[in-house]
Amino acid sequence: MSINLKRIYDDPAKEDGARYLVDRLWPRGVSKEDAQLDGWFKKVTPSDDLRKWFGHDPEKWDEFQTAYKEELSKKEEELNNVISTIEGKDPVTFLFGAKDTDHTHAIVLKEIVEQKM
Repeated sequence: MSINLKRIYDDPAKEDGARYLVDRLWPRGVSKEDAQLDGWFKKVTPSDDLRKWFGHDPEKWDEFQTAYKEELSKKEEELNNVISTIEGKDPVTFLFGAKDTDHTHAIVLKEIVEQKM
């Protein structure tokens, strides 16, 4: 199984396969119809406090990853729900709104989900 990452602002493509939003907040300017989602994994996103603290500051990236992984370690049931939802679907695309594609929680979430599968 492959999990891809993509900005939700990029056009949907057939290669995306099953599409899941992995942001806590709905992205501005994107209609639910245009998003073409198969689901929304809101419960495995960073907490509001962590998200606001990080602010997509690359200087905080290493510390953010550690803190987010710690949060995810306490969300076993929610992670298992993600895994059971995407099992058997290939490919899967996790969608996020951040402009910075190198410093987004979606990278960490993908890594954790793939480790657990």
